[in-house]
Amino acid sequence: MDPAAASTNQMKIMLRTLNAWRDRPENRGETTGNPRRLHLHFWHAPVELSGSERVESVRFERTAPAEDGSVRGTGEFVEYPITAVYRAVGYFGSPIVDVPFDERRGVVPNEGGRVDGAPGLYATGWIKRGPVGLIGHTKSDATETIANLLEDVEAGRLAAPTETADILELLAERAVEVTTWDGWLELDAHERALGAAHVHTRERVKVVPREEQVEISRSAVLSDAGALT
Repeated sequence: MDPAAASTNQMKIMLRTLNAWRDRPENRGETTGNPRRLHLHFWHAPVELSGSERVESVRFERTAPAEDGSVRGTGEFVEYPITAVYRAVGYFGSPIVDVPFDERRGVVPNEGGRVDGAPGLYATGWIKRGPVGLIGHTKSDATETIANLLEDVEAGRLAAPTETADILELLAERAVEVTTWDGWLELDAHERALGAAHVHTRERVKVVPREEQVEISRSAVLSDAGALT
């Protein structure tokens, strides 16, 4: 497909990237001496990892487009030998108390981000559309949700708030550990500092455990609180 004929900027970027990879000599079957190659397998849904002491293969079910825009399984399975697995997909949503939830799709039912049957409640990200798409799609989803939120505010459709307490104070009362923008910057700086040890190879080393992320980011929050007292 010609990138110029794509319907969105995200699709154009994806097509340009794929075409560039396709046109590289090593991907045309030519010998270049490069020991590594990239193989893209579309319409595959991971089903099972196999191996004794380490991962040795992965089994996929072939998929096909469904009428609602998602994908469906075809019942056809394929298996590939592998030596490593990297998770790079979204997460299946979890229900929230008193909020509508689609158990099959793992999303909060909504129209343009407006949660069905819950005026004043909005959804975006994977809980809105499911664990599919790229960052560009998520950004577009967020833009749509915010646009509808602002439209509802301007139209006077939202009820006046019933709580006047500061949200951070409320979360603190409930012992919910949160962070702030300064906390995120603290975590960002920490990960970049870890990456500095890998000169020319890694910009950062990702902190994966959530508890460790919270501890590092909240160190800035707690320091700010101590300075204020």
